[in-house]
Amino acid sequence: MMRLVDIVSQSTDALRAHKLRAALTTLGLTMGVATLITVMTIVQGANLYVEQKIANLGTNVFKIARTPFAVTDFNLVIKALKYKRIEMDDTRAVAAACPHCELVGATASATVRVRYQDKELQDINYYGYTANMADIDTRTVENGRYFTEVEDDRGANVCVAGSMLVEQLFPGGTGIGSVLRVGKDEFTIIGTFEKIGSILGQDQDSFMILPMNTYLRTKGIRSPVTINVKASGGDETFERAIDEARLVMRARRHITGNKEEDFFVGTSDSYMALWQSISGAFFAVFIMVSSISALVGGIVIMNVMLVSVTERTKEIGVRRALGATQADVRRQFLTESVMQCVIGGLTGIGAGFLFALALRNFTSFPASVQTWVAVLGVVLSSVIGLFFGIYPAVRASKLDPVVALRAD
Repeated sequence: MMRLVDIVSQSTDALRAHKLRAALTTLGLTMGVATLITVMTIVQGANLYVEQKIANLGTNVFKIARTPFAVTDFNLVIKALKYKRIEMDDTRAVAAACPHCELVGATASATVRVRYQDKELQDINYYGYTANMADIDTRTVENGRYFTEVEDDRGANVCVAGSMLVEQLFPGGTGIGSVLRVGKDEFTIIGTFEKIGSILGQDQDSFMILPMNTYLRTKGIRSPVTINVKASGGDETFERAIDEARLVMRARRHITGNKEEDFFVGTSDSYMALWQSISGAFFAVFIMVSSISALVGGIVIMNVMLVSVTERTKEIGVRRALGATQADVRRQFLTESVMQCVIGGLTGIGAGFLFALALRNFTSFPASVQTWVAVLGVVLSSVIGLFFGIYPAVRASKLDPVVALRAD
């Protein structure tokens, strides 16, 4: 029986003898693996992106609102808009009767036009926050400061601006101390937030945050709000806090027994569940298509190996006459097949990662390059090499030595 090193050496020599054919043979598998790696890195990056940014909640934070946070049924949203509004009194009631709720804040939102001198921006998110949202929200103040409880209580005309607002209105500056006009009201910028960036094409930095009482004064005291709760401990405490807050809301809305609730609780898990339900089928199609490309590459390798067996019939006969066993011939052709697939797979992994990195660096599309994806590519290419190399290898090993030696 031949040693493995001899088999590898002979296989390498056979591939070197037909460099162009070997290169073209591996090209199909390279494209398939590159596509698969690119799709996998984008899938992983998108999941991480959603977890970190779209949900925008910590693991111990939940929200309560009259409309659902993560749902694909638009009819449910229409129905929820008829529910009773959640107001600041509800926020105060939850804060008073929820012992496992460390912080209870509130937010409200609208869309406005913002002016500064002769500049005007359309469709700016106009948020009202309670002062303690500084410790609940995931945004980080980069310059200046957040507003205080005192400023919130007296409805001060101050705001903290998003980075896009600052970049558009104050190129090269922070804008702190400048006065923005919204309708007839003026607000002094006291701080700015770190840049978040775009999420799936939607800019997340075009906003301004005001003290809640300032917002309610400008938009109406009965404007609907969203309750934001930060629990004080681990998973068990978090679930208790949700149950306690839900009981408070049910009591205030006179919901008893199995009667349907007219409010919704949202956590980071609910956002992730929605994303996975939407993206699962979408990415499955991409992975299936890229897998088909890899399989087509394997079929091409099998066909080329069959041609190689036909071309090298006399060589196989000579080797068998000199004492090579059927197993030796089978191993050599399997080794050639696997070597071509591994080379194609490694090239495809490199190309896939480079393409994914280019997407991440030059576009807003997320991509996450992980080691296990590269390992998957190597394993996949090796399996393809073994599977599609078996038939040509068996066919070569079963050639009759006498008939093979007579071949032209």
